[in-house]
Amino acid sequence: MKQLKKSQMNQETSFRQIFPQGEKLPQQFSQYFIGQAYLAPLTKNQALQVPVSNVTFEPGCRNNWHSHTGGQLLICIAGRGYYQEQDKPARELLPGAVVEIAPDVVHWHGAAPDSWFSHLAVECNPMTNQNTWLGEVSDAEYAEATTAKVKKNSNLSEAAKRNHDAWFPGYVSKARSTDPDLIEVFDNFAFDEVLKHGKLDTKTRIMVIMASTIAQHTVHEYNMMLRAALANGVTPVEIKEILYHAVPYAGIAKVVDFIGVTNDFMTLNGIALPVQSQAVTTPETRMEKGLLLQKEIFGDRIDRMYENSPKNQLHIQQYLSANCFGDYQTRTGLNTKMREMLTFAILVSMGGCESQVKGHIQGNVNVGNDKETLLDVVTQLLPYIGYPRTLNVIACLNEVLPENK
Repeated sequence: MKQLKKSQMNQETSFRQIFPQGEKLPQQFSQYFIGQAYLAPLTKNQALQVPVSNVTFEPGCRNNWHSHTGGQLLICIAGRGYYQEQDKPARELLPGAVVEIAPDVVHWHGAAPDSWFSHLAVECNPMTNQNTWLGEVSDAEYAEATTAKVKKNSNLSEAAKRNHDAWFPGYVSKARSTDPDLIEVFDNFAFDEVLKHGKLDTKTRIMVIMASTIAQHTVHEYNMMLRAALANGVTPVEIKEILYHAVPYAGIAKVVDFIGVTNDFMTLNGIALPVQSQAVTTPETRMEKGLLLQKEIFGDRIDRMYENSPKNQLHIQQYLSANCFGDYQTRTGLNTKMREMLTFAILVSMGGCESQVKGHIQGNVNVGNDKETLLDVVTQLLPYIGYPRTLNVIACLNEVLPENK
């Protein structure tokens, strides 16, 4: 039992990364580091002669100046760090970067001052490769190497930095170095100004953005929100239910791409699949339960929709009751109030759905999401859907729920 617990601990990470973080560096290595680093050997077969380890650095941690007689490869996998060769400018390292270190080149590498960092260290020519450890990278040297990059984001507010780190712990966008002006403007707006508005909690904000990214078919941004979701209390069941809930509104042609991304993400993070089923209907009960839920949300309007439907279109109303509501909306894992909010987020993000948006504005009010709440949702989505769709939604809100003059 103790061995199992220790093995599980070895798999834990202090920030989101692919490989195990491992244990604190043993004394034979840590004496050559400033700050705390961790080591996780990944290969065992010595006959292959390709030793590979994951090395993780806490913020500000770096190793001494040193060289390898046989050279080394660094493959960056998470966070943000730096690499510097003697008498050359430092190089910022982001996930995906590969550093080829020639034999006997004096260098150092480590984390940025404000970010965790991890890389794979591949030992080249292991039969003859030896390290030569030299002096420490002084605070002045380290500051000089890293300050230039930090200055690019000098106008990023402390609240934006803090909120971004809370949503995406350990992650640094590549655009931070390639498009610093855009990141500064966007992060100050989306992670400071927008988050100051309204009463939505962080978990709800992330969930409505996830629904919005599905509706817009923005897979990359959805993948980012998966990180935020898992780091901020959105459960695996809730993540899956957001996906399933989007199917009758955005269509399976869009949603299927996100299912694959989600499954890969969950597997990578040790979440067993499939998650627990949340279905509560059967083929025999889906119509009855779906129609009942429709009427609970929309009242007598459902009866009028059936009464006013042309005979050749009545099957669509039946599909709405049995499929949209019976198969999907009745599922557990998310309550009715949250599902109506997510429906609203999906519809406003798709655009061109103003008629349905108006109907679900009233549905939201009926289940307890008032106008101020819906305005909070729209405000949260603004950085992701843009102003035209936002203003269209506000017009719908004011039409269905007029302001008191």
